Amino acid sequence: MEAHQPTGGSASANLSTAAVRLLREYTGRGPTKAKTIINDTVVTILLADTLTKGERKLVENGGAERVLGLRHDFQIAMREDLIALVEGELGRNVIAFMSQNHIDPDLAAEVFVLEPLPAA
Repeated sequence: MEAHQPTGGSASANLSTAAVRLLREYTGRGPTKAKTIINDTVVTILLADTLTKGERKLVENGGAERVLGLRHDFQIAMREDLIALVEGELGRNVIAFMSQNHIDPDLAAEVFVLEPLPAA
């Protein structure tokens, strides 16, 4: 993926849009809802309606753990791209990244811990 360039909107809106776009590139379908919350040291991107039609069918047939495992694999593969989005948008280093999916309701959370700002 190319380096993220801020688009001029709010940082939270830009990150939500970029995260949806990235998930669509990796999985073939992006979430239908996204919300980003930014504070001094943490960025959280909450995504809803993330699963593909095939993943939803696997869940219906008892494969929820397999779907969660596959989503974890995607998160590992997307890690550097997601971190680059946050660092590019905020101009801050990410020192930790955590990602988790939930099946019912269909949600995902991407959490980024930012390097502390220097003391003033």
